[in-house]
Amino acid sequence: MRKPQRSQLRAGTAPAGTLGIDMGTAMGVPLVAIEPRITAAVFGQHWPDVLAEKAKQITIPIEFDLQWDDEHISREEGLALFDAFASREKSLHANSGKHKDLPRFEADSAVRFFARHLLS
Repeated sequence: MRKPQRSQLRAGTAPAGTLGIDMGTAMGVPLVAIEPRITAAVFGQHWPDVLAEKAKQITIPIEFDLQWDDEHISREEGLALFDAFASREKSLHANSGKHKDLPRFEADSAVRFFARHLLS
């Protein structure tokens, strides 16, 4: 994988991604649905009711984090939002634990996800 040289990147032309968990998903899903410059996203831990219609418009690669024992968002709700994304490439990362117990290694996974989709 070759990293772009600084001189090769111009504002607005480099691949862009977004990472938003919980409220970052609430803001990120509507943004990604309308912003074609974003080409990869990491989302998770939000309810489907207000985001499912926007998620159906998203076809870029998605990594989705879900806490299996979340006291706020049921498994069914988390899976419903994951299912709503129209992406052909999407991965679900389900971890045991409560809402605020998202493992630190998921941040490392997000970095690898973005490296794969934005730097190749």
